[in-house]
Amino acid sequence: MKIIENVRNDRGSKYAVSGGPVASAEEAKVFVKTLCRRKKFAKATHNTWAVLLPDGPVKNDDGESGAGMVILRMLEREGLEGHIIVVTRWFGGIKLGGDRFRRVQDAVRVYLDQA
Repeated sequence: MKIIENVRNDRGSKYAVSGGPVASAEEAKVFVKTLCRRKKFAKATHNTWAVLLPDGPVKNDDGESGAGMVILRMLEREGLEGHIIVVTRWFGGIKLGGDRFRRVQDAVRVYLDQA
């Protein structure tokens, strides 16, 4: 499990990105549960994730509507299969509107650039 904290701050919201290999939807859920054993991540507003698997894509917006699809599209463009990416957001009190998708993209890009 690779975790990159403090990836981006925007109007009080803070972002982190995590990822690692998974072979099934069940493993993806276990990955997120393991991440959330860390108190900081368990208290996050959103832990949005996606993974491309041989039997199809799996994603979870975790209340950040549409963010899982943003991650999924980036994974598809990279051709990265069997690897989950989780973007974590701690809400800072100011709604970001459409900029929230750009922050998700920024976080995924940081992860992919360091992978």
